[in-house]
Amino acid sequence: MTTVSTTPPPPAAACTCSPTVQPAMRLRELAFGAACAAAVRAAARLGVADALAESPAPVEEIATALRIEPEPLRRLLRALSCYGVFAENEDGTFVHTDMSRLLREDDPQSLRYIALWCTEPWTWDVWPRLDDAVRSGSSVFRQVFGKEFFDHLHQDATESAQVFNRAMTTSSMQSALDVAALLDLAGVSTVADIGGGQGHVLASLLEKHPEIQGTLVDLPGVVARADSRLRDGGPLSGRARIVAGDCRQNIPVDADLYIIKNILEWDDESTRKTLRNVIAAARPGARVVIIENLVDDSPSMRFTTAMDLLLLLNVGGAKHTRQSLVDRMTAAGLVVGEIRPVNAYLHAFECTVPAGGR
Repeated sequence: MTTVSTTPPPPAAACTCSPTVQPAMRLRELAFGAACAAAVRAAARLGVADALAESPAPVEEIATALRIEPEPLRRLLRALSCYGVFAENEDGTFVHTDMSRLLREDDPQSLRYIALWCTEPWTWDVWPRLDDAVRSGSSVFRQVFGKEFFDHLHQDATESAQVFNRAMTTSSMQSALDVAALLDLAGVSTVADIGGGQGHVLASLLEKHPEIQGTLVDLPGVVARADSRLRDGGPLSGRARIVAGDCRQNIPVDADLYIIKNILEWDDESTRKTLRNVIAAARPGARVVIIENLVDDSPSMRFTTAMDLLLLLNVGGAKHTRQSLVDRMTAAGLVVGEIRPVNAYLHAFECTVPAGGR
C-alpha cells in the first residue's frame, strides 16, 4: 500500500477534454458515455488507484502489482486520462490526479463505493429503458427484474446491496460534517434526525455541540446499523436516543430542531405524509431543516440530474427543483425561510412550524 501524494501531477501529454470540441464530436463523446462510466468502474474494481504510488510509474509496474496484463491496462488508463482521472506523462508513465486519488480506498474523501454504486450491474439493464420511463413517468424496474428495486437488491443482488450500503455510508459521513458546520444551534437543546439512516449527521452535531441531546428515527433495519458513536457503549450514547419507526406513519419525537435529509425524493404522497407528521409532532416555533439535492440552481446539475433520472428508473422517484420543494413545504404548512447551500450538491431549507401547527 502506498501513501497519497499531495503534490500536483506533471502536465499530461495525453488527451484532455477541450471546451472547443465541435458539437458533432461532443455528441459522439456523450453517446459513448457508457465507456467512461465503465472505465471508472473497472479502475475501482481493479484497485488501480491504490496500486499507483505517488511517483510516476510505468504501466508494467502497476500491472505487476495488480497481477493483470499491462497493455489492456494502458488502454484503460489512457481512456481515463482523457477525463482527468489519472494523467499520462510524455515518457508514458502514469501519475495520480485529484480525481484518481478519490478512487483510493484510503482517501478521506474516497468516492470508490459511490463510483461502484452508480455503475452496478442492474444500472446497465435499466438505463436503456429510460425512454419507457419518460413515456410512462414511472419506474421500469419491475418490468426488467420482476421485483421492486429494494426487493431485488436485498434478495437477488446481495453484493450490490453491500455496495449500496457502503456508498450511502460514505456519502452520509462526508456530508454530515458539512451539515454540522453549516447549522447554527444557538438556543437548541434537542435535535431529531428524521429518516436519518445510520445517524452520521446526528453524531456530527452531538460531537460539535456537547450541550444538546439527539434522537435518530428510521426504519428498524436501518437503525440496527446505527453509527457506533450513538449506540450503547458509544461516546455519544448518553445524549442519543435511537427510535425505530417509519416517518411516513408517525414521528414520536418532540424536539427544538428536526432535520430531514434526502428522504423527500421517493413520491409525492410519502413527502406529504412525512411533512405532515413533522408538523403534527412539533411544537409551534420548532425549526425544521430540510436538506436535499436540487436539479436546478446548483453547481452540480450534471450529477443531480443524473441521480434524478436514475430515481425515475429504479423507484419512480424524483429530485426537486428549488420551487417544487418550497411548494411542498408550504402546502404542508411549514413557513419557509432562508435557503443555503450546504456544499456543491446539497441545499438546506430553513423552516419553522407556525402557531397552531399541531
